[in-house]
Amino acid sequence: MSVLDQFSLDGKVAIVTGASSGLGVHFATALAEAGADVALGARRIDRLGETSAAVEALGRRALAVTTDVTVPDDCEALVAATLEKFGRVDILVNNAGIASAVPATRETPEQFRTVVDINLHGSYWMAQACGRVMSPGSSIINLSSALALTTAGLPQAAYSASKAAVLGLTRDLAQQWGPRKGIRVNALAPGFFASEMTDAFDPAYVAATAHRILLGKTMGDPAQLAATVVWLASPAGGYVTGQTIPVDGGVTIT
Repeated sequence: MSVLDQFSLDGKVAIVTGASSGLGVHFATALAEAGADVALGARRIDRLGETSAAVEALGRRALAVTTDVTVPDDCEALVAATLEKFGRVDILVNNAGIASAVPATRETPEQFRTVVDINLHGSYWMAQACGRVMSPGSSIINLSSALALTTAGLPQAAYSASKAAVLGLTRDLAQQWGPRKGIRVNALAPGFFASEMTDAFDPAYVAATAHRILLGKTMGDPAQLAATVVWLASPAGGYVTGQTIPVDGGVTIT
């Protein structure tokens, strides 16, 4: 197998959550470009039509399913629909997530629990549903954050805690499912990338954090993050499991 062939996802089937906008769209289209058919999950089903069209424009099949990852039955239904249409699940990209920026002395229990429920619990329910049906050689990619490893000058206790917990979840699933099921589980820790989340940032805050990005940018290119997803999903990443991969321009070492 040539080096380029190792990045091929021909014949594979991927599930991407949070696929209605932002990074989820980039992940879905990158996986399709590499050869995978893609099942798309999100709460906003009306927004999934555009992502489905983008996948199909690349010559791959798409499936859109309304999915709230905080509801285990929804996660099971997304996996069941994927199996019914495509016959297999090889890749899961656990992308669905939200952020908050509430000072710790004012954050309500409901605000904190909502973030943890989506970012941590949702990742677990989706991984659990996929882990039950995946074959050896499959890959789960959990989206964590550079804020699981460092701070960024915003009050983000719930977000940082939930994304740090995803790293522990990743390690544990890797050690449970690697020897027994042959499933690889890894986490990405993105820095600042253009998304709905970062669109809400004050431009002054973004400018003030630019000095921490060693590569001289204020935002990363989502295509670079999507390429890392393809690597972890493909045979090229076949000897990588239980790892956290920062893609952050150097933020986590400054």
